[in-house]
Amino acid sequence: MINGSSFRNALISGANNISSHKSEINALNIFPVPDGDTGTNMSMTIEAAVAALEDNKSESIAEVASAAASAMLKGARGNSGVILSLLFRGFSNGLKERTEIDGKSLVSAFHVGVETAYKAVMNPTEGTILTVARMAAVVGRTAADADSDPIIVFGAMCSSAEDALEKTPEMLPVLKKAGVVDAGGKGLCMILEGMLSYLRDGVMISPAVVEEPVNTAVAAQIAASDEFFRNAAAEFDSDIRFTYCTEFIIGKASELTKNPSQLRTFLEGIGDCVVVAEDDDIIKVHVHTENPGKALEEALTFGQLLTVKIENMKEQHRKAAEKLEKQKAAALEQQKKKEKMRPVEPENECGFVAVASGAGLTAVFNDLGCDHIVSGGQSMNPSTEDIYQAVMATPAKNVFVFPNNKNIILAAEQVIPLVTDRKVIIIPTKTIPQGLVAMLSYAADSTPELNAEYMISAISNVSTGQVTYAARNSEFGMTKIREGDIIALNNGKLTHKEKDPVKAVVKLARDMIDKNSTYVSLIYGEGITQAQADSALESIRSKAPNVEITLIDGGQPIYYFILSVE
Repeated sequence: MINGSSFRNALISGANNISSHKSEINALNIFPVPDGDTGTNMSMTIEAAVAALEDNKSESIAEVASAAASAMLKGARGNSGVILSLLFRGFSNGLKERTEIDGKSLVSAFHVGVETAYKAVMNPTEGTILTVARMAAVVGRTAADADSDPIIVFGAMCSSAEDALEKTPEMLPVLKKAGVVDAGGKGLCMILEGMLSYLRDGVMISPAVVEEPVNTAVAAQIAASDEFFRNAAAEFDSDIRFTYCTEFIIGKASELTKNPSQLRTFLEGIGDCVVVAEDDDIIKVHVHTENPGKALEEALTFGQLLTVKIENMKEQHRKAAEKLEKQKAAALEQQKKKEKMRPVEPENECGFVAVASGAGLTAVFNDLGCDHIVSGGQSMNPSTEDIYQAVMATPAKNVFVFPNNKNIILAAEQVIPLVTDRKVIIIPTKTIPQGLVAMLSYAADSTPELNAEYMISAISNVSTGQVTYAARNSEFGMTKIREGDIIALNNGKLTHKEKDPVKAVVKLARDMIDKNSTYVSLIYGEGITQAQADSALESIRSKAPNVEITLIDGGQPIYYFILSVE
């Protein structure tokens, strides 16, 4: 039987396993655009459950599963994370206050989880995490009919999940072409594998720790001397009368005719903070000086240099001071955000929450009347809890939420059942331009229901272009994409590869603007100068003189340019 304690430990083992393999899962993403990677999103989602279970000592599996499911729902990030949380929420709902479960109860509850996940997805696609979960449930039921031992049943489910994962390329041609399996399905298999490790073998998987290899005896001696050397040098590091902190290790010459104390005397003549630590085979040195070259020349008279490190201390201190100031400013800003995100009474008729990143875009949404901006977007998927807090901090009876990214819509939808004192209306905006157009479509004298209709209708009439960089090597048709290439997307479809973002956005605009276009917004982000933005604007204007074009400093990361065409 599986009780609360064993389920909790199994879940932690599963979380550790996917955490160790998240980079491998991220690499399965086939589209080259930087995104909220599947492995990272699923790992962060299940780690929310681990944090919630830290002080949970219940022996009831129903109580442990409920606590885990609740935390995962709030911590869910990206579509894969939300689906994972729904699987566990359904599983929890299927336990019916049980203290422990056998194989049949396990499969029954897992089936509820699969049904819950499928129902939440508008158009379920086979060949994804959903398929892997469903096939695991089907085989699990057959196994439970033969033997109700929960460990045997769970093992059969894990094997079935792996088999289903290997078949995902046959179900989704895009996976087959890329030669990979589904990333979400792989993540689920990693979690189930980690859980099985504890349930069957009593072995809790720990997160992988990468250690630097030690290859030689000299390296071992260097490591052994580090603690003494750091302690000795630390006494002087606050004194920066000289510019360069110079550290090096000398491999003693086989016939050393000079005493290391002579090196110390020489170094004290050209600097200060001198430390010379001697071992059988090496001499380790630390000195602050204006002439590191002279220090190294003298060192060569004692033997070969094994390592050398020279750092500009004055520049380091300047950067450290800047970093400290930025950290203080960020902490203050974070505190202000927390103050703003406190729950408030729903007094107004309507309010607005949008997901966006970049100072310029934040300002634009605020100018349009948005109550709260949830920081996030591509590669930075906010959790359901993040969106929930913003909704609760909005003083309105009806709160419109604009996810502005297709990978955030499902997480936003999970907020609806969490809120009881106000109505949450998710407008399924997949891009920033759609979010802006939706807000501009709001009519204060109409009902929330009609406004939702206006907004959904409006976003269907806006086309979005994006210029970003390739996060990985890929191939589309006859076009080979290399990591770092500048790529242009027309409504999500890759259309151009360039070396220059300005050229890319001009070509993109040429494709998107036609005789029916009346209004264009050109939003430029991080890494684009005012001169580059102006150049792009003029080039686009020259090719579309009858279209109204607005230039916006969005400051967004990831995307060099975002193009909105209406």
